[in-house]
Amino acid sequence: MLFLKTCVACRAPCEQALCNPCRFALAAARPAANPAGIRAALTFAGVGRDLIVALKFRHRRSAATVLAAQMVRRLRLDASGGFDVITWAPTSARRARRRGYDQAELIARAIARQLRVPCRRFLYRSHGSAQTGKTRVQRLAGPAFRARRARPGLRVLVVDDVVTTGATLRAAGRALVAAGVDHVQLVAAVCAELRGSPPSVPRSLPRPPVGCAPAWESSIASSAPVKARS
Repeated sequence: MLFLKTCVACRAPCEQALCNPCRFALAAARPAANPAGIRAALTFAGVGRDLIVALKFRHRRSAATVLAAQMVRRLRLDASGGFDVITWAPTSARRARRRGYDQAELIARAIARQLRVPCRRFLYRSHGSAQTGKTRVQRLAGPAFRARRARPGLRVLVVDDVVTTGATLRAAGRALVAAGVDHVQLVAAVCAELRGSPPSVPRSLPRPPVGCAPAWESSIASSAPVKARS
């Protein structure tokens, strides 16, 4: 019996991680950002949606490597001037046990391998349900995190698989700042829109000017200072 490799996104037979149609579709896709200004490599549509579904519900771990590569390229992630270590916003313990892995961790570690920077667990999620399936009001409350104490001056990139309202990543950022992290960046693989939300895909996503904080940082700064480094 002949076993063929299949595209991680559409499951068509192919010898590479992605078939040519899916590769071309990714090349034509634009990066995104949620209303809070958290950047994402793709929108939750087309191949972007297929990759998330493959990773979360079809146990295709290789999708994490594909998403990580898209994040590095599209979000221009560069450890040389932005962050010292990568971490992730952990999913609920129940979902991680059922799935066998934390999808955000897989993406974070794949980014770390590509950039050759450390990846460490800094965040621990308090007991509570996952964000999937919640209403906008419920999502905005966000989950609760606690963070390991950080050394002074540490700069951290926080990765999640999907951003919708941004509540999960912003809660993660606040926990890290409270633990002593000097500078936090929040990014996601895919940006999903709640039903009825206005479109949030910009034509381009330039980096913030030196010394200027993105929109999400201003919200964290209301509870604790976040420093922007040049």
